[in-house]
Amino acid sequence: MDKINQYRQIICQFLQDFADNDPEAQLIFDLERDRFLVMHVGWRNDYRIYGCAIQLDLVDGKVWIQNNSTEVYIDRELIARGIDGKDLVLGFRSPGVREKIASALYD
Repeated sequence: MDKINQYRQIICQFLQDFADNDPEAQLIFDLERDRFLVMHVGWRNDYRIYGCAIQLDLVDGKVWIQNNSTEVYIDRELIARGIDGKDLVLGFRSPGVREKIASALYD
């Protein structure tokens, strides 16, 4: 299996596992554009819950962590599941910070 298909499978399984026991979680997988999201939609009493918990994208063979509004260390989880740390991009960080973090953590 090529790397891109392997990464797609890892991402989808990770997000499915993440959302398994959460009835308010909605999984959105756009396999044509390689966009993967977990959205939370629902109510807690009179308070509306709506927002993106996790967004991952596949761009040029790398997994971009675009959003992480959880307490999960997504990069560590994905590495443990088989994604090469050098193929992770912290998209929610500025490019300068992103490069410093990547070289310190994943090289």
